[in-house]
Amino acid sequence: MRVISPATLLLCRSLSDGTLGRRSCTLQSTRARCYCDRSHSSGERRNPGPLVLYKRMVEDGKLQHDIFQEKVAMEFEDLLLRLEHYETEMEEYHKKLANWENVRENERRRLMLEEAELRQKDGEWTRSNYRESWFLERWMLRRRRGNPETGVGRMVSYLNRERKIDSLAGERPVLPQAPKGIYLYGNVGSGKTMLMDMFFSATEGIVKHRRRFHFHEAMLEIHEHMHNAWKNKIKDRSLHSRIFNWIHNLPFDSKVKEWLIGEERYKQETREKHILHAVADKFLVDRQSAKSGATILCFDEIQTVDVFAIVALSGILSSLLSSGTILVATSNRAPEDLNQDGMQKEIFQKLVSKLDECCQKISVGSEIDYRRLMPSENSNQVRYFWPLNSDNCREFDKIWKEVISQSGVKPTFNAISVMFGRVLMVPESCSGIARFNFDYLCGRATGAADYIAIARNYHTVFISDIPVMSMRIRDKARRFITLIDELYNHHCCLFCLADASIEDLFEGTDEGTLFDLESFQFETETEGVKLRRDVLTPGSVGLGPTSTGIASLMSGQEEMFAFRRAVSRLIEMQKPLYIEGVHLLHPILNSSNICAKWGTLQTILSNNEREIDMGRTPKLETKSWDI
Repeated sequence: MRVISPATLLLCRSLSDGTLGRRSCTLQSTRARCYCDRSHSSGERRNPGPLVLYKRMVEDGKLQHDIFQEKVAMEFEDLLLRLEHYETEMEEYHKKLANWENVRENERRRLMLEEAELRQKDGEWTRSNYRESWFLERWMLRRRRGNPETGVGRMVSYLNRERKIDSLAGERPVLPQAPKGIYLYGNVGSGKTMLMDMFFSATEGIVKHRRRFHFHEAMLEIHEHMHNAWKNKIKDRSLHSRIFNWIHNLPFDSKVKEWLIGEERYKQETREKHILHAVADKFLVDRQSAKSGATILCFDEIQTVDVFAIVALSGILSSLLSSGTILVATSNRAPEDLNQDGMQKEIFQKLVSKLDECCQKISVGSEIDYRRLMPSENSNQVRYFWPLNSDNCREFDKIWKEVISQSGVKPTFNAISVMFGRVLMVPESCSGIARFNFDYLCGRATGAADYIAIARNYHTVFISDIPVMSMRIRDKARRFITLIDELYNHHCCLFCLADASIEDLFEGTDEGTLFDLESFQFETETEGVKLRRDVLTPGSVGLGPTSTGIASLMSGQEEMFAFRRAVSRLIEMQKPLYIEGVHLLHPILNSSNICAKWGTLQTILSNNEREIDMGRTPKLETKSWDI
């Protein structure tokens, strides 16, 4: 069996020859599937538009022409042409909005100070005797400890003041009409993600605020922003919080200041009631920069896997679209078909209506999985070894030893940060290369956050002892699919040792075909307590999947989409074109110096393979460098 495929890394060989600087068609092709090539400064020529890039790749034989893909590329080109004018409009809008908000805040504080002076003069806070003072102190203490929104008096006062401020500050600046975004849906491997990434790459230098998320990464960031929002809310309750600083030095007695702080706190908490709107504000805009200009969100693989996903996506996407953000999204389903389980129908319908209003829906109607048609080597699979026998285990171990020998560093047991202070222990790793077995990654309580951390920290990942997926290990199968998604999205190089071929990996065993019975569970809320219910349990009731939704789950449609996507991506990850992109696109391999070293490593491995093909014993060169 062959150890490594020959001539797989043409780009990295060009790195060694010093030809990386040329804008080759290889660079263009790899840029198509990536987030974008960040190596170009804003002063250089802009990236080609999606239609230009698509036609060039077809002409160069990198892609097979598809009428559906060309139509989408044309729509993206049209959207790109409208972006520059929209960016200018949004820059002007945000300047006007910032001025309006400053005027409004100044008017609000002026009105509050006038009211505070009246309260001071009228002696509302004057104590007539010690008993009254004691009673008032106790009353104010109870108010501070309780809900600041007690009674309708404060609410009425707040609303009246807001109306008066509106009349003084003038009308809010009118938001420019945003170009319609694009929602792509279609079959696995039809080119949705590739086309979206072509567009995203082309927006560099045109739009200031732009983000590209995969579903899992987006959900984790939403969780993180919500966590931070709650932490800041607790911190801001302190009387020494920054939001009260302007009050402390005012020439009023303590009780008038107490009233001012109460009003300020009430305003703050009123605005924070809708936490998803606050999260949306931080979802796209860099925390270190002011919000100005247009914003674009590219969202890969939109899903509604549970109640939280529906509620969070509905709140955040609706807020972003209402504030002028342009959404470009991909999914296996049309928007109206996303919620097959019938969860939170009313909230979901609002999301669908907003998507209909702000996006044009385009079906990439091809039934062809183009990942399978990508050019391949004239050899067997060389990064995916199967079945699990002694010969393949030896070959897999040999490649591992060859790869790590070139790093000059001995593999060690390491820990990497995940999120929320968690760490993940990595049994063997060195210089951006890591090795795991299947059960360690997918047989424990791990998830998308762990897999994203692995993908960000390691450009090359070895996974051994991958079994055929079956009903008995359906939870492991779902984790494995999520792992493949994140390794693919971060453009990692993957070596696998499995019990079956890629095509047969998700076919199930004698125990039955594979679909996820855990999808029959849903979250609900009863008397303030979050529950996890199984709709297959007799007598189970609550707000959950409808009978139609349950029938959809019983058919395993969602699982089949996920399995087909995983198979398609595993096939692409063996292709030379994908491997070429690893050296340009993975964060660890972002400098040409490291790329050159990596290219040298792969050239040595290819030379070793040729030696093996000729019946010779390969010579392992021992170089030491820090990658």
